Amino acid sequence: MVKILRVNMASLECTFQDVPEQYAGLGGRGLTSLIVSKEVKPTCTPLGPHNKLVFAPGLLGGTNCANANRISVGCKSPLTGGIKEANSGGQPGGHLAKMGIHALVIEDIAPEGRWYQLELTGDSARLVPSTVAGLNNYAAVAKLAGEYGPDKSYITIGRAGEFKLTAASIAFTDRELRPTRHAGRGGVGAVMGSKGLKAIIVDPGQAKGVPVKDKEAFAAASKRFTKALTTHPVTSQGLTLYGTAVLVNILHEAGGLPTFNFSQGRFDDHEAVSGEMLNQLTTERGGEGSVSHGCMTGCIMRCSGIFPDKKGKFMGKWPEYETLWAFGPNSGINDIEMIVRYDTVCDDVGVDTIDVGAAMAVFMEAGILKFGDAQGALDLMDEISKGSAIGRVLGCGAATVGRVYGVRRVPVVKGQSLPAYDPRAVKGQGVTYATTPMGADHTAGYAVTANILSVGGTVDPLSAAGQVELSRNLQIATAAVDTCGLCLFVAFAVLDIPDALAAIVDMLNARYGLSLTVGDVPGVGKLVLEAEIDFNRRAGITSAADRLPDFFLDEPFPPHNKVFDLTDDELDSVLKW
Repeated sequence: MVKILRVNMASLECTFQDVPEQYAGLGGRGLTSLIVSKEVKPTCTPLGPHNKLVFAPGLLGGTNCANANRISVGCKSPLTGGIKEANSGGQPGGHLAKMGIHALVIEDIAPEGRWYQLELTGDSARLVPSTVAGLNNYAAVAKLAGEYGPDKSYITIGRAGEFKLTAASIAFTDRELRPTRHAGRGGVGAVMGSKGLKAIIVDPGQAKGVPVKDKEAFAAASKRFTKALTTHPVTSQGLTLYGTAVLVNILHEAGGLPTFNFSQGRFDDHEAVSGEMLNQLTTERGGEGSVSHGCMTGCIMRCSGIFPDKKGKFMGKWPEYETLWAFGPNSGINDIEMIVRYDTVCDDVGVDTIDVGAAMAVFMEAGILKFGDAQGALDLMDEISKGSAIGRVLGCGAATVGRVYGVRRVPVVKGQSLPAYDPRAVKGQGVTYATTPMGADHTAGYAVTANILSVGGTVDPLSAAGQVELSRNLQIATAAVDTCGLCLFVAFAVLDIPDALAAIVDMLNARYGLSLTVGDVPGVGKLVLEAEIDFNRRAGITSAADRLPDFFLDEPFPPHNKVFDLTDDELDSVLKW
């Protein structure tokens, strides 16, 4: 059974249906974006009954393909006003794929004040009154696991989602039933909260697994793909040993590490908040800590380490590079334990670490806190769960903080905060920030590969030359990778090892009985991007929104003292083919 499950929050009806022809051959981001583009009125109120929230595992989800169990979440974003796909690891993506649920579409809204949880098995679904309303993610998952058992996976929102804050995330449990993996960007948690849906219980126990047309061919292609991932130095060593935080020292050295609210490119205390420091402290403390940890079944890169406190007890997951940057250098904070605490608060209350971390630096720019005030930042974070006025402002992200406090230098595009690469020092990333339909999003076209890491070639990060082509090609490829349900980091191997992409295509052919070629892959990415751009244009988001804030064009960025100098015409050409 491969079905779409539609859940109506007003009538409480759950209906399985065959996959319509118009969605055939799509999964992950491709499916969420096509459903949103075709079924959601672009001018609707994002937190109203006409928006839809779509969950979709990728085309290779549930198989034994390495790193293929990610999940896409799509809707109209209350943060950007445009289309949104937020991506997460954790267990539910693979479980839904094995259960034959090609997409889960949440429609309409429950009566105000009523909260429900959705119980899913392989062939049944029902909404019941929620037993965890009012709880944050850790307490909610613990209670649900006590009620339903530890052999399930769970999707929840914290109080930020219940408050419908525009930086609210959706939490997905990892292999240890911790709500540490998040679809973070764009306020997808607020949309889930607007529906009155507090939690989803995913029970894969009766699932028959994923059918494969040619098991022998799939196994051979999967083996080739695994070989590529286990031989590439980034996917087999750098990420495994230091997590994504391996980038802290690299971006500092490149002069592209935004510090003190994007005012300079290097942070004197960068080593104190680096991946190397995470590795050192985790190794020294031992106990429940782990240097290498996979967030989902099938992960062989294992970049999501577990950070222990001084007694060796679980303190939080290793913060991602963007989280370490947002609450670290960009806020002037050099205490890695405090940053882990901020990250854990974000996971618990359910907010995007990038947008809330960037908002913290805007608070500091406004003079509400001083740069480097670690305790003040933690106290402010605690206000989100309380639902206080200042907590709600913070939980709505950097753009809202900037408007409320009259700050001029607010690093956002389409209302969404820029992540941890300054566009004046990593110009290909600046092109992606400006032009992706998602709002400022580094994962939409990760130009750091060629700009900084010399993966897939080299493009001078300080020059405008070559950046349009780099971002365009990466945005197309990323949309295709997200449609397959693959972890973004497989791109390092795909860009350097030609057989890695060929192996992905061979797995798709063996899984579905297709005859795709490597040359067909860009067509998938273009199809997805065209649907997203079309939605945004119909929502009133024109190419005039595909721009960076003025200060990136006006203020030279130390140490290289460059500005972002790609022209409007160049930016307008990025997603045209």
